[in-house]
Order: sequence, then structure tokens, then C-alpha cells
Amino acid sequence: MQTQNLPEIEKNQSQNRKILAFLTALCLFFSAVEFAIPKPFPFLRLGLANAPIILSLFILPASQFFLLVLLKIFVQNLISGTLFSYTILFSVAGSFASALIMFALFKLLYNRGIISLIGISLAGALFNSLAQLGVSYLLIFNENTKYIAPVLLASSFITGLLLGIAVTCFTDNSKWFKEIAG
Repeated sequence: MQTQNLPEIEKNQSQNRKILAFLTALCLFFSAVEFAIPKPFPFLRLGLANAPIILSLFILPASQFFLLVLLKIFVQNLISGTLFSYTILFSVAGSFASALIMFALFKLLYNRGIISLIGISLAGALFNSLAQLGVSYLLIFNENTKYIAPVLLASSFITGLLLGIAVTCFTDNSKWFKEIAG
């Protein structure tokens, strides 16, 4: 068994930190773009900031993947002005539920060719919505959550599908990504 020498490990860690910073900036950019797009309902989101999260599955170790999710939550709520309001609970619940399922599916099924990035994106969107519906049920709407559930779940299917297609096209065609993902 051959081990990496210390300078090589430090170089990899430095590279991962740079990638983490870049992907966090991408989350910030996509969050700003999404915040500027008018929404028919305040709870509907396109999920654009999840594209860097999906890309990071290929690049970052688990600890930095989940740090990226935490940073995404921070920047999204900073941009929307909800960092110190109860609505951050929706973001935390949805983002971590989404991240956990996407991470698990990627590690367990993607490399075996059992699921595509579109499937991972759809699962992430579904779990995000389910977690947010759970928070909604517990904190605000109780039984009335059933009225927003169909709209939220349908929109998450559409946005998860579109995001999955976009990320798949990017990973298939980006020279930069292929070089970075190795």
C-alpha cells in the first residue's frame, strides 16, 4: 500500500479549498439570479443553486460537500434577507434532506450506472420539498399543508428534472469539469 507524501496531501487540500470557494461563489451567483426571477408563490424556487451541489459530488470529499451545503444555505438566506427569520428552517431542512439523499444515491448507485444525474436531481428536489412540507406542517400550516403540497411537489418535479438535464449536459460537455473531476 502506497501512501501520499505530505506535500501532495497539502496540494490536494489546497485544491479542494479553492474548488469549495468557487462552488460557493457559484451558489451565491445562482441564488442571486433566482432571487431576481419573479415567482408566482413565495415558496416556489427553481433550485439553481443546487447545480454546484450536484457537481461537487464528483469533486469534493464528504466533509467539504456538506460544508458547501451549509455555505449555500447561508448565502441563499443572506441574499433573500431571511438569515435571521424562521424561514431559514425551511432552507436548512430542505437543503440537508436533499443533500443527504443526493450524496447517498451518488455514492451507492451512480457509479454502478443504476441512477443518472437526472434521477439524483429529481430525488434531491423531492426530498427538499418533503422536508419543507414537514417543517410547514409542524410550524405553520398543520393540516392545511395538504393544500400547498401538490403545487410544491409538482414544481419540484419539473425543476428537478430541468436541473438534472442541465447538469448532465454540463458534465458531458464541459472540458473544465472533466479536467477537474478527473
